[in-house]
Amino acid sequence: MTSSKALAKSGAALRALTIAASVAVGLSGCSTLAKLNSFGKSTNKSVASQGERIPVLPAEDKMQPAAALKGADFSLPAAQPIAEWPVPGGTPEQSVEHVAAGANLTVAWRRGLGVSGANRAHYVTAPPIMAEGKVFAMDGQAHVSAHDARSGGQVWVTNLQSRDKRDRDAYGGGLAYANGKVFVTSGYRMVAALDAKSGHVLWQSKTDQPIHSAPNVAEGRVFAVTLDDQLLAFDADKGQQIWNYQAIIEPARILSASSPAISGSTIVTGFASGELIAQGAANGTDLWSQALSQSNRNNALSEIRDIAGRPVIYRGDVFAVSHSGVFSAVDLRSGTPRWTLPVSSQTSPWAAGDVVYIVSEAGQLICVARESGQIYWEQDLNAQRLPTRRNRKPKKVKKAYWSGPILASNRLIVVSSNGDLEARDPKTGALERTVRLGAPAMQPPIAAGDMLYLVTEKAELIAFR
Repeated sequence: MTSSKALAKSGAALRALTIAASVAVGLSGCSTLAKLNSFGKSTNKSVASQGERIPVLPAEDKMQPAAALKGADFSLPAAQPIAEWPVPGGTPEQSVEHVAAGANLTVAWRRGLGVSGANRAHYVTAPPIMAEGKVFAMDGQAHVSAHDARSGGQVWVTNLQSRDKRDRDAYGGGLAYANGKVFVTSGYRMVAALDAKSGHVLWQSKTDQPIHSAPNVAEGRVFAVTLDDQLLAFDADKGQQIWNYQAIIEPARILSASSPAISGSTIVTGFASGELIAQGAANGTDLWSQALSQSNRNNALSEIRDIAGRPVIYRGDVFAVSHSGVFSAVDLRSGTPRWTLPVSSQTSPWAAGDVVYIVSEAGQLICVARESGQIYWEQDLNAQRLPTRRNRKPKKVKKAYWSGPILASNRLIVVSSNGDLEARDPKTGALERTVRLGAPAMQPPIAAGDMLYLVTEKAELIAFR
């Protein structure tokens, strides 16, 4: 069994998406989380108590808005309702723009997935998906469940947990839907297809390595990235592997993996090496590649080049960001970078109209001009809150890991490891509302049928009207 060593002590709120790990070829489905970082003993005597996070990265330089854009307005598309959210990013391109959903941000229902929340061996990494009037979700041990989208009532649950002792501590993976099938990837080293109506297993294919990412599906093919940086393509009907591509294997990575983005005949994938690679979706033919990594990395943690967030394809460009500090817009056809910014992140960008939003590793919500890469504004999500009438002192905010955003009903929605959901003004980033979730949330909501849905670290599925 090969071990994975965490860079910070974890509690209930700390999960795979925020842990850097050493990964070797031949890694089994088992991952052991250690208390100390894998780059040597630290001189920092700070110790995280249960559920507390300690910083593992130096603070980023504050992104400065461009003087030329001070006070300038920008265009956003009007909010549009969408009926379904079948893949992790909403569409195969991982781009939705602006969705009309969750306007009141009131909780419609809560349902426990019933089996496993986050712990040292099992992490809830799968964002929910929605199709056929049902929300599909997966806990930390590959129990996949379907829930009525309006009431939350459980329709079915299927246990895909491996009985192999090597996979006892496996976790990760995700879900996608197409043509009546729910596709499942898992740290238990498998890809499966379930009948969306009954949960019956239609096919299951074993993989050599664990899969910590959600799949994407288009044109009868299912795509997923393994922990050793292989992109696998499967036939959606039969489960047979069609082709695979081996990227550079990184010795250090985030314990999650990026879902590829698909546009027409092109698939774009981010890997732990910091490579952003475009290929022909039919057979894996190489089209172009770009390295999203800094050449002047000056500490061990910045050596982690991983592109952990999903790349986004929008209006002919690919937007992607790496852990080592490169946020870039790349021309989809040629692979030529149009602009880059020194931003480190594990989350997915959100493109809409004239802008692209990104949440940095340091907790900055940044609004970037889509064409030029100049910055309209930035907001520190970990900043102290202003005093209220009841409390004359500024409210201290516990440093948190933030994920998102999603643009829904004229608000940017972000969620945190502190268990907060925040709604912010998309034109300024100003805080409009905070909702307490009752547990950490490390995946932003999805939106469909006028509702928002998210899964917390306690494996609880929450729906907002």
